[in-house]
Amino acid sequence: MTQASCELDVRPILRSGGEPFSAIMQAVNGLSAGQALRLLATFEPVPLYGVLGKKGFDHAAREIGNGDWEVLFTPQGQAASARPIPDGAAASGWPVPLHRLDNRDLDPPEPMVRTLAAVQELRPGEVLCALLCREPVFLLPELGKRGFEWQGGFEADGTTYRLLIRKGAQREAAE
Repeated sequence: MTQASCELDVRPILRSGGEPFSAIMQAVNGLSAGQALRLLATFEPVPLYGVLGKKGFDHAAREIGNGDWEVLFTPQGQAASARPIPDGAAASGWPVPLHRLDNRDLDPPEPMVRTLAAVQELRPGEVLCALLCREPVFLLPELGKRGFEWQGGFEADGTTYRLLIRKGAQREAAE
């Protein structure tokens, strides 16, 4: 399982006229190996892309409304290290997916919305296989926050991202 990203909301700092750079760098320096940083800001932090790029991070940004932005900084090469998952069998001893969801022809954010709705119907231990046309950089942290395990990667052709999502047994006790 991939670990959840670290979240840092610098909007309060920015709204009070402060400078969040030191808080951002402190968060980056506190990340575990392979861990991503989810940053919330009042503007798209374009200058930060180069700074964190030199520290080995890729970024994916989206406006989330009211001028606010969400940026996911992931360690470079993390997507390349994810391995494709065979169609008929699950990786690492997971059960064969009982549910399938093909989101390849949908525009964002519909794949994320549909996937999050579908995983809520899973019983503990069940697996859903979602097919996507891009790496789901915003979906993965959400799955982690909600207690789901996931594994994924691009298929050999490089055009389909196959994502397996499993509801863990520990989630059942919390519900």
